[in-house]
Amino acid sequence: MSRHHSTRGRLALALGAFGASALLLAGCAGGTSGPGNSNAPSSDEPIIVGTTDKVTTLDPAGSYDNGSLAVQTQVFPYLVGTDYNSTEVVPDLAESAEFTSPTEYTVKLPAGLKWANGNDLTSSDVKFSFDRNLKIADPNGASSLLYNLDKVEAPDDTTVVFTLKTENDQVFPYILTSFPGAIVDEEVLSADAITPDEDIVKGKAFAGPYSITSWDFNKTVEFTPYADYKGLIDAPVNGGVILSYFAESSNLKLAVQQGDVDVAYRSLSATDVEDLSKNDSVKVVNGPGGEIRYIVFNFNTQPYGATTSDADPKKALAVRQAVADLVDREAISTQVYKGTYTPLYSYVPEGFTGATEALKGLYGDGNGGPDAAKAKETLEAAGVSTPVKLSLQYSPDHYGPSSGDEYALVKSQLEKDGLFQVDLQSTEWVQYSKDRTADVYPAYQLGWFPDYSDADNYLTPFFLKNNFLGNHYDNSEVNDLILQQAVEPDAAQRTSEIEKIQELVAGDLSTLPLLQGAQVAVTGADVSGVVLDASFKLRFASITK
Repeated sequence: MSRHHSTRGRLALALGAFGASALLLAGCAGGTSGPGNSNAPSSDEPIIVGTTDKVTTLDPAGSYDNGSLAVQTQVFPYLVGTDYNSTEVVPDLAESAEFTSPTEYTVKLPAGLKWANGNDLTSSDVKFSFDRNLKIADPNGASSLLYNLDKVEAPDDTTVVFTLKTENDQVFPYILTSFPGAIVDEEVLSADAITPDEDIVKGKAFAGPYSITSWDFNKTVEFTPYADYKGLIDAPVNGGVILSYFAESSNLKLAVQQGDVDVAYRSLSATDVEDLSKNDSVKVVNGPGGEIRYIVFNFNTQPYGATTSDADPKKALAVRQAVADLVDREAISTQVYKGTYTPLYSYVPEGFTGATEALKGLYGDGNGGPDAAKAKETLEAAGVSTPVKLSLQYSPDHYGPSSGDEYALVKSQLEKDGLFQVDLQSTEWVQYSKDRTADVYPAYQLGWFPDYSDADNYLTPFFLKNNFLGNHYDNSEVNDLILQQAVEPDAAQRTSEIEKIQELVAGDLSTLPLLQGAQVAVTGADVSGVVLDASFKLRFASITK
C-alpha cells in the first residue's frame, strides 16, 4: 500500500520540546521505550489495563475526554494519524491524504475495507461520520473543531473530498487525527443522535486494531484483535486487552502491587507515584507530555455573570482578576503534586511554538506569586463587596485523587485574606460532564490532554465563540485571530498571532490556567512494549507479556 502526504499543514513539533512525562514500569523486566515489534510473538494471554479514567460515551460524536478517547482509538479507524515517535500527520486507514487545492483535502481509501460486522467500509461511511458529528453537535462532543469544514463529498467508494471554508488550513489534518476524525459504520450508528454504547458493541461497528467483545460501562471492557484491521499501527502483539476501571487510585495502586493489573494508566496520585518510584522493582521511563489543569469561569452564572440578578460585566471581570491575583501555583505544584505538575502562566504550555507567560506579569505579584493587596484593590475599584461568594466545583475521580487536595488548597488561598467565601463541591465525572455544559457550575475544574501537537489545540477548543466549554465567552477579536492563525502559512506571522491570542484571553480570563504536567503509567515485571507516543496516546496493540 503506497502512503504519501502533502507537506501543506505539516507543523511537526520536535519531541524534545515537550515537557517530560513519566512512565513507571514496575518490575525488573520493565517495558520498552519504543513501540511493539510487529515481528514479536503474540501472546494469547490478555493484557489487563487498569484506569480510573471514566468513559462518557463510546460514540465519538458525544465525547471529548481522554477516558473515552482511550477506548475509541483502539476500535475505530482514522483516515490519518501519527506514528509512535513523530508528530507528523501521515495516512492511517487512507492510502493517501493531501491538499489537492487550497480548500480541498482529498483522501483515497483502499478498496475492499470491511467493518468487523462484515459491512463494507467505504467513503460513504466517512461522509456519514462527519455529517452526523456536525448535525448532532453534542455539547460534550468535539464538533466545534470542525468549524472550518464546509462539506464532505464521496464521489466514489474510495474517494473523500473535504471542502474547507477558508484556504490554507494549517491544522485540519491534525484535527482528523483526534476526536472528530473517528470513522463510524453508517449502518449501525444514528445519523442524528448519540447511539447507545450497547448498540455499537452489539453491531460490531469496529475497524480499528481491536473489536470490543464485552462492554460493562465503566467497569470492564474486553478487546479482541481485529484480524482485518488496515492502518498505520502494527497488528496487536497480544491476544487481547481487558480494560478494568477503578473508583479509587489507591485501589489501582494496590492492584499493581499485587500483580492484578499489567498496566496502570491514569491516574495515580503524586504520592503514590513517589512511593512506587522507591520500589526496587519499578523503573521510570520518560516520554512526551502536554497536559494542563485550569479553572473555567461561566460568564453567565459566575458572580455578577450575565444571567445573575446583579449582572455587571466589570464586576464579573474584577472577580476573575482577583482569583488570578490570589492563586499560588507554586504552592499547588509542590504541596499537592510533588513537582510532577509545574506552574502554568498562559494558555499554551511551555514547549509549543507560540507559548508565552501572558498571565505572569498581569496578575499577582508580577512574578508568578499571589498578591492579596492587589486583589483587594481590584475588587474595591470595581465596587465589589467582599467576601465574594464563589461556588467552585471539581471532579474527584476524573483528574486523579489529588484533585481534592488541589481544590482545598485553592479554596484556602482564595479565603485566606477574607476576600472570598468559597463553596467547594465535588461531583463524579459522568454527571459532572453533563452539568458543566448546562450552566450548573459558576466556576469549575477542568484538565486538558491535547488531541494533537500544535498550539492551536490549546486555543480553538476553548476560545472560539462556539467552543466546547460552553461558558458563554465571546470576544470577536479573539475569535477572528484564532480563525486567522489556523490558515496562516507564514510561520513567524502565525506565531505572532498565537501570542496575541494569549495576551487578549489573559485580559478576559475566560479560563485560569494553573498547572502543566505529564502522565504516569505503571506496568508489571513481565510486560513490555508500553508506549505513550508522541501524539499522547497509549496504544494497546504494542503491549505484550
